[in-house]
Amino acid sequence: MDLPDNSSEPRFDEKSQGQKVEDGLTQHKEVTVQQNGGDVEDPDGMGPMTFRRFMGFTAMAFLWTGSQIPVYLFGGIPPLIYSHIGGADRWIWFVLANLLALAGVCPFVGSLSDLIGRRYVAIIGVSLVCLGMIVSSTANTMNTFIGGMAIAGAGAGVNELTALAATSEMAPTRQRGKYVAVLIFTILPFCPSVLWAQLIASHRNWRYVGAFCGAWNGFGLLVTVLFYFPPPRTNSAGLSRKEIISRVDFMGGFLSIAGMILFMAGMQWGGYQYPWTSAHVLAPLILGFALLVAFGFWEVYGASNPIFPTRLKRESRTLGLTLVITFISGCNFFSVLMFWPTQSFNVYGHDPVAVGVRSLPIGFGILGGACIVLWLLSLLKGHNKELLIISSCFMTAGCGALAIARVDNLEKTWGPLIIAGLGIGGIVVPASIITMIICPDDLIATVAALTLSIRVIGGSIGYTIYYNVFISKFTTNAKHYIGGVMITKFNITNTTYIAEAIELTGASLLPELKKIPGIAGNEIAYEAVVKAGQIAYAESYKWVYYASIAFGGVSILAACFLGGIEKYMDDHVAVRM
Repeated sequence: MDLPDNSSEPRFDEKSQGQKVEDGLTQHKEVTVQQNGGDVEDPDGMGPMTFRRFMGFTAMAFLWTGSQIPVYLFGGIPPLIYSHIGGADRWIWFVLANLLALAGVCPFVGSLSDLIGRRYVAIIGVSLVCLGMIVSSTANTMNTFIGGMAIAGAGAGVNELTALAATSEMAPTRQRGKYVAVLIFTILPFCPSVLWAQLIASHRNWRYVGAFCGAWNGFGLLVTVLFYFPPPRTNSAGLSRKEIISRVDFMGGFLSIAGMILFMAGMQWGGYQYPWTSAHVLAPLILGFALLVAFGFWEVYGASNPIFPTRLKRESRTLGLTLVITFISGCNFFSVLMFWPTQSFNVYGHDPVAVGVRSLPIGFGILGGACIVLWLLSLLKGHNKELLIISSCFMTAGCGALAIARVDNLEKTWGPLIIAGLGIGGIVVPASIITMIICPDDLIATVAALTLSIRVIGGSIGYTIYYNVFISKFTTNAKHYIGGVMITKFNITNTTYIAEAIELTGASLLPELKKIPGIAGNEIAYEAVVKAGQIAYAESYKWVYYASIAFGGVSILAACFLGGIEKYMDDHVAVRM
């Protein structure tokens, strides 16, 4: 994949722009050939693999994996975190803050690279992740932990795009697909991320998870500083720094980020922390929605260099529907990634190895689905419509079928988890590749940033909706099951004690239940209340998966109306894949 970094639309006309891009690419090839001692007639011009080039690729692998693992690892142990530092009512924001920061910086990575160079952008990005991990792993309150994850998210957005673009830039032209595939496969050791996080947290402390992520990114920073020296920049087409800055859509970035934060804050607060009719909920909801509408109008009528250039409309139907599918896959990707580990912990027990093993099908399923569909996309030279229909059906069926999970049927969840993982993986990466294939060559970086932003925003919104559904159901079910067993079986009628038992169960502080009068000293009562809490959790989580069916249905319908990309494959496979 060739990922140039000009991520906003230039002011000159399209014909002259295409010529300048072509001239820039020619100059880049000549510079690269001279630097590597290659033959000008050699279309790759990279020469043999040297130790320095190998370490450059290694640096990008660390940036890539380092951008992913904070959410993957911390996402496997939320109950252990909020049981220690508090914040059971707001821990969801450590996920949302990370994703929103990641999505927010993506559209500006290209312009930043043009201003200061990709080497320094990579160093800044990995430094931000290190800083975020220091803040989060030393936090004593959930608000501080959330702030650290937001800082790490901003760095992750920079590093994810930079690693893809830099790997493509350093790779021989005809082998870029292979090099990028190897880059993506470096996440393989972290597919059992929940297992690793549970083992680290149980044998040491959850803070060591943050220390590991910081050390991993710290090593990536060291290798980047020592070995990553990209070729001279040509993508800015001779523009000055002032001209590059003038092409950055700061207003669009402000409207989109502020609108999303306010809108999701209102959604997150509504229903269980504050009434839906309260000013605390309505004010951010309405203001956030208004800012998002303003963003749409600004992009269409106000911005001279919009974040999403109008030239992306070359295949408007296919692009639009693929982005819809990407959005929904993001909803279910982050929801399964974050909900299932907590469900495994709260419903089936706290044994760290067991929690980790129960989450293995997700990571390996997603990776497998992505590889299978990407391989078929190249083998069949298209047929994206059929592949995304099948993947959407798998995603919808797998996520929906998880609603069958009960306290006593764990073995029946393995099939749905694998199917859901295959379906989600078959959309997340392939959808991005499809948009890159149909877009103009000089906008590949822009569309890469767009699809990544859409995916994580979809994950943020979907996760907010699903969490709201879950918490509203859990409040009712906890009163019914936990309160019911305490009253009917053990004659504990004090509402304060019942409320305390529900609160402790919701915060996963089960040992503290033994201090409640009526349960203290009574092991049978303790076991009964714990069992009632597990049932309450199981009855609440299933509504999340019911809700996912509606999202999946939209994805299936969108896939049915996709246009084909077969006409692009012959021209693009040799260059981009």
